[in-house]
Amino acid sequence: RLRVSVVHGRDCMAYDDLSQQEPGALVAVSADPIDATALLDFVSAPECGAVVLFLGTVRNHSRGKTDVTHLEYEAYDGVVESKLAEIVTEAMAQWPVRRVAAVHRVGSLSVGESSVAVAVASPHRADAFEAGRYLIDELKKRVPIWKKEHWPGGAEWVREDHEHAAE
Repeated sequence: RLRVSVVHGRDCMAYDDLSQQEPGALVAVSADPIDATALLDFVSAPECGAVVLFLGTVRNHSRGKTDVTHLEYEAYDGVVESKLAEIVTEAMAQWPVRRVAAVHRVGSLSVGESSVAVAVASPHRADAFEAGRYLIDELKKRVPIWKKEHWPGGAEWVREDHEHAAE
């Protein structure tokens, strides 16, 4: 049976709440920086020959803007975690992945900071890549997290599910 741990708050970037000996997943939303090494440690398992990690980072440009200074993320508390867990459960049912982590930041993030991470461990690389792609694509489409882009002289809320769908 799949165990999904949902973590929210200031201390959720310590990914040590699940045993490495059983399948499981971590879903987290936090203002804390994402620790990619901790995510890799969390999902790694001796029976898995593939670990895929995707990090989404804040870039300095956007459609029609070349001087983005930072982003601001907000999440719908009480719903965001259950949507993330739903997507993780779907991926674990569709592909033979052993462990999964899906983490998203909230708050103000500077250019270069990681805003989202998805990590997947599977016995084989094709499954790990496919599950990881599914997770980030569905997260962007379905999870209630909003992004506000800031640039000198202005700011604008951007719909993540409609922006850059092909990227």
